[in-house]
Amino acid sequence: MATQNLETGADELLARVEERIGIITLNRPEKRNALSDTLTPAFRQALLDLEADPDVRVVIVTGAGTAFCAGGDVGGLGAAFKGRTPGGERATTEDSVRNLQHRQDTLALRLHSLAKPTIAVLPGPAAGAGMSIALACDLRVAADTAFLAPGFGNIGLSGDYGGSWFLTQLVGVGRAKAIYFTGRRVPSDEALELGIFNEVVPAEALNARAMELADQIADGAPLALRFMKENFNRAASADLRTCLDMEADRMVRCTQSEDHLEGVAAFKEKRPPKFVGR
Repeated sequence: MATQNLETGADELLARVEERIGIITLNRPEKRNALSDTLTPAFRQALLDLEADPDVRVVIVTGAGTAFCAGGDVGGLGAAFKGRTPGGERATTEDSVRNLQHRQDTLALRLHSLAKPTIAVLPGPAAGAGMSIALACDLRVAADTAFLAPGFGNIGLSGDYGGSWFLTQLVGVGRAKAIYFTGRRVPSDEALELGIFNEVVPAEALNARAMELADQIADGAPLALRFMKENFNRAASADLRTCLDMEADRMVRCTQSEDHLEGVAAFKEKRPPKFVGR
């Protein structure tokens, strides 16, 4: 399988493309891949680059070593929130809110709305904002040693990066509140039972299974996958009529694609389709 390493501008973030699969690796294993002012901007840019690459059909997000992401680096959280404006003045509360909103929009929201399917591959714990990032992906494949831990309440914080919304969509309000209020760990077997994790496999089999799943998805028609993702994301907040109307719009657009014609031809000829993304 041909591999193309991508320049991210930061040793703390690695990115590569293997055939049709873009792979982003958070690379601070000594800090359990905690977010930083170096890693996070590179992460945002890597998502844009992989989304724009027509050869990439699926994006994997994972962590180096034995963790997925520990969230924000606790030692620097206060400074990160208080910060300063571009002019050097101490940031007001309103400035800090706008700054965090922008950071959330360009990471969690971008992951959620990326035009390609995303898979979080968890070799170990996802905590705090790291848990939110895992939940922002479309699918989650985890090692049996992985667990989730919101962790916000333990340091007097309420949570960010969309974790409360993503978790509620997956498990319902009551269960989501209980997990956040108590801050308890959710082990891999429970996360699988709750539907948070799509699959749990032995740690030594994680990467192979993740690539197998990504490759299976990458066989699909890119336009159809993009519209499927749009439909499911919309279903979380829109009414039935809106969803029906938009499903009709996207369905008709798919029928006008070259990939639809190829899919029909492959079905008649009893062969696997070869989708090209048009």
